[in-house]
Amino acid sequence: MTKTRSLLMAAVVAGAVIGVGVTVSLNRQSCAPADEATRPAVLPVSHDKAVRAARLPDFSKIVERLSPSVVNISVIPEEKVVPRRRGEIDPFEFFFGRPGRRSRSLGSGVIIDEDGYIVTNHHVVEDAGKLLVKLENEKEYEAELIGSDKKTDIAVIKIDADGLVPIALGDSDELRVGEWVLAIGNPFGLDHTVTAGIVSAKGRRLRRPDSSPYDDFIQTDAAINPGNSGGPLVNLAGQMVGINTAIYSRSGGNIGIGFAIPVNMVREIVPQLKETGHVTRGWLGVMIQPVNEDIAENLGLPEAKGALVASVTPDSPAERGGIQRGDVIVEFDGQDVPKSADLPSIVAGTPVGKKVEVVVIRNGERKTIEVEVGKLEEGEAAGEPVKAGKLGLVVQNITPDIARELDLDKKIQGVVVSAVTRGSPADEAGIMPGDVIEMVGNKPVKNVEEFRKLVSERGEGESILVLVRRDDQTLFRVIKPAED
Repeated sequence: MTKTRSLLMAAVVAGAVIGVGVTVSLNRQSCAPADEATRPAVLPVSHDKAVRAARLPDFSKIVERLSPSVVNISVIPEEKVVPRRRGEIDPFEFFFGRPGRRSRSLGSGVIIDEDGYIVTNHHVVEDAGKLLVKLENEKEYEAELIGSDKKTDIAVIKIDADGLVPIALGDSDELRVGEWVLAIGNPFGLDHTVTAGIVSAKGRRLRRPDSSPYDDFIQTDAAINPGNSGGPLVNLAGQMVGINTAIYSRSGGNIGIGFAIPVNMVREIVPQLKETGHVTRGWLGVMIQPVNEDIAENLGLPEAKGALVASVTPDSPAERGGIQRGDVIVEFDGQDVPKSADLPSIVAGTPVGKKVEVVVIRNGERKTIEVEVGKLEEGEAAGEPVKAGKLGLVVQNITPDIARELDLDKKIQGVVVSAVTRGSPADEAGIMPGDVIEMVGNKPVKNVEEFRKLVSERGEGESILVLVRRDDQTLFRVIKPAED
């Protein structure tokens, strides 16, 4: 069954949708007769004139044109058979049947070419045993998983069918906040549901346990509900500008805060998924942090922009090229880096092996460095620091080089603190660069992903107990997050 994505977070994909009951409650007005003298005059107005008078866009023609491009995706999880001795009967199964046997998860997808390629979300098709695609004409086809990318939550599947209607792709960079958009999908299994709203914001990066350094969401108030995942977000020109992927919700339902993956990111990822089934990304090998006004002033920068290098991974492309801790990266391969969060996507989209020019500010002077981009391996980041909320520290995985540098035993597991912000909760707790955090609470930590997850599970403002290894000693420290 597909995993549920949450942003505190409710999933945009619902599992085990077998039947949906809908109850509608109407607040009826009083039917008592009004006094003729006070009764307002009612003038006959045609539907067409009323629509024109409202001066709102008519979405009907767009929806009619795009509906054949939107599909319903049913995911049947791979059934896990529990071995039993011959003749053994599970009493629960005897009365209620084997759990999960008929379970289905529902999602949406969009046809992108006449050859049958369909784009959806990674979390829709993850762990699928069988994929079924239903078109607008009710015809159903079994689909093949072509490729999937967890970091961007994009997946490509394919069906063998004729007469398919691909959707037109727009330009998400041209989207403006306040622009009308439509979300089309299958919420709660209700085929081809259309909702309208506006672009509420662009470039959203979300704080969540499974966040990615490549997050760059379009935020919309068009209603998105469980089952909408993988469906298109379209503009008034009838072009897809995003793939609906997540909502912010405490209840699981829509509250007007939904998120879509920009279609320009889809353009970059899909060709690789079609060709190889996975995505190859560029790697620089630096841990970075934002440049705020205080940092800019202390470093003598003309403005607070760029990505400050907090640490450089040993034997990485950055180290071999000559990038140093304290450098501020302001350009990469001819592209400006206005914010630190922009760098990972720029680096990741650069071909492996390409020699690029990196412009840094070092000691107040601009310096151009040539770097040959490496290949990003699983578990590494293209250049984004992993932060633990507002704790004020940066951590990274223990690599063989780091283990040798810190003289760590091979049995030691945890994450290495590579930077601590002065005056931060981590600093006040006595955490220092070079410390190895082995536990959060009473749970051991093996890598950055586990550390981030454990920290994110703590309540707002809740103190965090960590076990720290420093030299040959271990000690407990309590980090008290700063209050807003």
